[in-house]
Amino acid sequence: MKKELRLFFLILLAFLAFYFIPFTSEGVHKAIIGGFEMLHDYARQHVLLCLVPAFFIAGTISVFVSKNAILKLLGPKAKKIIAYPVAAVSGGILAVCSCTILPLFGGIYKRGAGIGPAMAFLFTGPAINVAAIFLTGTVLGWELSFVRLFATIVSAVFIGLIMQTIFKETGEGGFVFGQDSEIPWQKTLLFLGFQMAFLITGSLKINITLKSILMTIFAIISVGIALTFDKQHQKEYISETWDFTKKILPYLFLGVFVAGVISVSLSENVVHTLLGGNRLFSNLFASVFGALMYFATLTEVPIIQSLMSLGMGKGPALALFMAGYTLSLPNMIVLTKLLGKKKAFTYFALVVIFSTTWGLIYGNLF
Repeated sequence: MKKELRLFFLILLAFLAFYFIPFTSEGVHKAIIGGFEMLHDYARQHVLLCLVPAFFIAGTISVFVSKNAILKLLGPKAKKIIAYPVAAVSGGILAVCSCTILPLFGGIYKRGAGIGPAMAFLFTGPAINVAAIFLTGTVLGWELSFVRLFATIVSAVFIGLIMQTIFKETGEGGFVFGQDSEIPWQKTLLFLGFQMAFLITGSLKINITLKSILMTIFAIISVGIALTFDKQHQKEYISETWDFTKKILPYLFLGVFVAGVISVSLSENVVHTLLGGNRLFSNLFASVFGALMYFATLTEVPIIQSLMSLGMGKGPALALFMAGYTLSLPNMIVLTKLLGKKKAFTYFALVVIFSTTWGLIYGNLF
């Protein structure tokens, strides 16, 4: 029944859009063309050399990197000095995206991790995956990408420590581990290294001939290593890579189109009023807006790009990144059921406070 109701409302929404949107208006024409122009720009500049190799890297991490070793470091017996840094960076290591973070968090928390490391993992999980970091760097600049990465990791540790201090809670039950990959870690590291080299080289502004030669070499070596894996690991690798692609790319294209429409139709005065400069209000508004909105993985990059072109400050951009990746209204509903209102709303408040604070710091110091 829920599925049918969802389908009904989608059909109703489409009908209302086609019925009421004045498609003969010049403004609507410009907005639609703006959406397709931005899609054209993204397809030519960011998909082949940034997103596609990033998806392959995510597939490599998902299949070949030992998850058991990471989970053991988050357990109830792990030292804080180890558990919190591991929790803060394991989102990148495990290559989780926003659609998988909640069940992973629930599993880690209920199986015995303290609430602190679990919340640190929850905060950084979707924010520091490979594709997100590289797309932010290539589209919006590496300064913002690295500041965002640093601010997210530091905030995750402090949010986790605050939650642990307030609630002093661990989950019940022992950790359950699956079977690890039989691939030697040295081979995995080598395979991952050449893929990373291909991705990084593609983003460098160097001589095009040299870039093409280097990328061809790295691609050939990566394919050669991939062919040395057994058939089962090859199938899993392709399957995981495709899974990341099909879950992310369609929503990204939709987000890019929406961003193009926004850049044409949204008034600069509105953006300046709500998100301009690096004021407390603009950073707080960006944090709250990001926390309530739902951004499919990577879709916030083109949207923030459009808002910045209309006058959004660098601080609010960072604040929107941090809160928008971590929270959304559906995410908040699930967390409230999972944690209870007291713990959940404490976490929501901490996310908004830290996002706003980092936005103020970044916007006014850089």
